[in-house]
Amino acid sequence: MDWVPIAFIIFKVVVFGTGMFLAIKWHYEQGKKDRPIERRAVLRVAGKVGLAVGVFVILLAGLLYATFAVSRRLGLAM
Repeated sequence: MDWVPIAFIIFKVVVFGTGMFLAIKWHYEQGKKDRPIERRAVLRVAGKVGLAVGVFVILLAGLLYATFAVSRRLGLAM
């Protein structure tokens, strides 16, 4: 397998991960500056985000499985 797609995917994950971390950190600090945030509200939002991420990962895994199943059924060499 060629190493270029692997390197690009790793680079993309690192760049997007860093960007998301800094964006979340910045928004968190902006929120702390203005007013105190209720701990309960933060936990509720974190739970919703965690659930959304979990559903996304499960759907992504299902799509990956379906892609390989269809390609296998069509006789494509993957």
